[in-house]
Amino acid sequence: MTIIRILAVALSALVTTPVAPAAPARAVAPYVPCPAVKPPVAPPAAPSPPPVGPADLAVGGQSLATAGLSIPAGAPAAPAVTATSWVVADLDSGTVLGGCGPHEHRTPASVQKMLLAAALMPHLDPKQVVEVTRADLQDLDPASSVMGLVPGGRYSVESLWLGLLLKSGNDAANVLARVGGGAAGRQGGVQAMNEEAHRLGANQTHAATPSGLDGPGQYTSAYDLALIARATYSRADFRRYIATRVAEIPAEPGRPGFAITHDNTLLDHYPGTLGGKTGFTDLARQTYVGVAERDGRRLAVTLLGAETAPLGSLGEAAALLNWGFALSPGASVGRLVTPDEKKPDRPVAQVRAEQHGQAPTGRSMPWLIILGTGAAGAAGALAVLLLAVPWRRRAARAAARP
Repeated sequence: MTIIRILAVALSALVTTPVAPAAPARAVAPYVPCPAVKPPVAPPAAPSPPPVGPADLAVGGQSLATAGLSIPAGAPAAPAVTATSWVVADLDSGTVLGGCGPHEHRTPASVQKMLLAAALMPHLDPKQVVEVTRADLQDLDPASSVMGLVPGGRYSVESLWLGLLLKSGNDAANVLARVGGGAAGRQGGVQAMNEEAHRLGANQTHAATPSGLDGPGQYTSAYDLALIARATYSRADFRRYIATRVAEIPAEPGRPGFAITHDNTLLDHYPGTLGGKTGFTDLARQTYVGVAERDGRRLAVTLLGAETAPLGSLGEAAALLNWGFALSPGASVGRLVTPDEKKPDRPVAQVRAEQHGQAPTGRSMPWLIILGTGAAGAAGALAVLLLAVPWRRRAARAAARP
């Protein structure tokens, strides 16, 4: 009887365990090296970023599934830059005009502040007045970029957004994340950023700090930044803030007012610039997200891992924008996905079965009852078991065929 039971259990498991069809291999675009210029000083060594899964590589189109260059056929050569990844995209049509390693994980630095804006700007009243606490400022390096907040100072949310975007204020980022995070405080604001990245389809983006100061497991991609730029530039208030040259922060009792000036020099030096956000940390190197308009087209450029020389992130952004505007409006290598795109759903029956800990497919059959007991039953069970193995292999191969 023991042998019979063993055979029955093995046979039942074999029949009820679903056959997972071999997933068809996703096409990967041919690798073409990105045009690059060697910086005069080699950047410091950095940890290797995590790899990107095949499904995430293909978001926006198979031509973007590359760690190398992706540009339209017949397009003029892309400019050589020090940035290790970049994307040029049309904000209005969502067309991706070209990119270098568009989905590769990179460290964001302060361009991550745009994700903070995308996540919290829709939910915070710009007229709300917020008091700064010592905890908002205590973990900031005095040498880092700040707008000049002081403990006990009271500032409008609008002033904080201006300080965040014009001066890349890490102090403003901490306060806005705390206020926007509700009961969970600053960490709640960071969580809102990650939820917004997920909603936008920015699969390579994970925030660990609200400011973009380096944190564990913090990454983004040039493609994700284009998605985030499209979300932020769809808002009139964000467009107004990011294009402001100088903002006056009002005085309050015992504290004088002060002015903050936009640190993005492209506003006055690249025709049609609608604003942009710079970033730098030793780990991220120079990063940039910017938008310019020409002949009715609004192009976004996102770049990561650039070096100060020979052009710097702003010079490389200008070169990439010139290249993008020179392309015909119909040129494309992919598209920016939208938040409302329907994700593939699993069958309801399968989901319900998994929720109850059941196998998603297949039915259990009382093989001992069918085959009987005793030696004959054991022999029959063994025969069915041996026949079932090649049958399941054939089924798996058939399911894997396109």
